[in-house]
Amino acid sequence: MDIVNPLAEAYANLITSDEDALLQEINTQTSLKHPKAHMLSGKLQGQFLTFMSKMLQPKYILEIGTFTGYSALCLAKGLQPGGELHTIELRESDAETAKSYFNQSFQKNEIHLHIGYALDIIPELPHFWDLVFIDADKTGYIDYYELLLPRLSPKGVIIADNMLFHGQVLETPLKGKNAIAIDAFNKHIAKDSRTEQVLLPFRDGLLLIKKKE
Repeated sequence: MDIVNPLAEAYANLITSDEDALLQEINTQTSLKHPKAHMLSGKLQGQFLTFMSKMLQPKYILEIGTFTGYSALCLAKGLQPGGELHTIELRESDAETAKSYFNQSFQKNEIHLHIGYALDIIPELPHFWDLVFIDADKTGYIDYYELLLPRLSPKGVIIADNMLFHGQVLETPLKGKNAIAIDAFNKHIAKDSRTEQVLLPFRDGLLLIKKKE
């Protein structure tokens, strides 16, 4: 199901600032060679992540779900001097691809790649997070959120991807474990008195979450 009118999305891509050369390479090579290329954030979402990061100017960023490294490089553009981005990827092949691109970046020393299960790795990281991007296994979203919220900085923001899950959350009845998990996550957040949030019907749906002041 097309959530966004394809003509509107094409127009938005036309108006949105261009990717840099490294991001263009990742976009092109992932699209050509990866069997799950649809998982790439892409230009429009990537530029949104960069825009958010530059506005927030985070010291510490956490990404769950590195894939081929595109979104991490977008997020890293807003880091404060001396800041760190930690990104977690379960699949070793994707992590190696991402690492090869990180090594070509001017920010390679600021990006820390972890390979393994996020629920095991997150508790070992010492930081309070100023910006979090969740784009991993959908059945784990609630667990990631509950683990991260206590370690979100007072002005920190969580961005969760695939909140409309290809339009499947709009269907009745819900079908498939991922659509059911995303719907449960959205409702979990909506009921949480600790936070405020806005769901953007953008690409496949982005949910922005912050602690109440």
